[in-house]
Amino acid sequence: MNELELIQQLRAGDELAFKSLVANYQDLVYNTALGIVQNSEDAQDVAQEVFIQVYRSIDQFKGDARLSTWIYRITTTKALDHIRSRRRKKRFAFITSLFGPNDELVHEPVDFQHPGVALDRKEQAALLFRMIDQLPENQKVAFTLHKTEELSYQEIAEVMKLSVSAVESLLFRARQNLRKLLEKHYQQNNSQDP
Repeated sequence: MNELELIQQLRAGDELAFKSLVANYQDLVYNTALGIVQNSEDAQDVAQEVFIQVYRSIDQFKGDARLSTWIYRITTTKALDHIRSRRRKKRFAFITSLFGPNDELVHEPVDFQHPGVALDRKEQAALLFRMIDQLPENQKVAFTLHKTEELSYQEIAEVMKLSVSAVESLLFRARQNLRKLLEKHYQQNNSQDP
């Protein structure tokens, strides 16, 4: 079934069309969400929210972009909303959970695992994803869509509703910021070594 037929069947409330939509786009949605929220359970929650929104708002899909572009847009929005919500709810709880009864640091970062990362590179990938998480939102989204989802600048521009030159600028700044963050990390770690 082609994209137009899928959209028409979704608009008609066809359950098989919805199952087909999920089967075709679940990896795209989950991996994009995972690249942004960096937690498997949260990425699953975001993916579920995305498919619910796609189902409920398919009548609002204008067809001015590909269906996948629209789904990327919903996914990035839902993932960023999830992060904002999580930060608001857990800010105080997170800070207090970092320290034990004697004010010693007890929290270790979660063991982040992305399905596209080879075992021997997990530690480096986890560090990189921690650094990506520190980027401003637009840089984080653009970088994740480009490097994790391998979207072109044009596709990212469509997803983020920006010009191609704005995407190029975001990616340039994201790379600069990542370089600075990684240099700072390695300088700190090297200065701590005996």
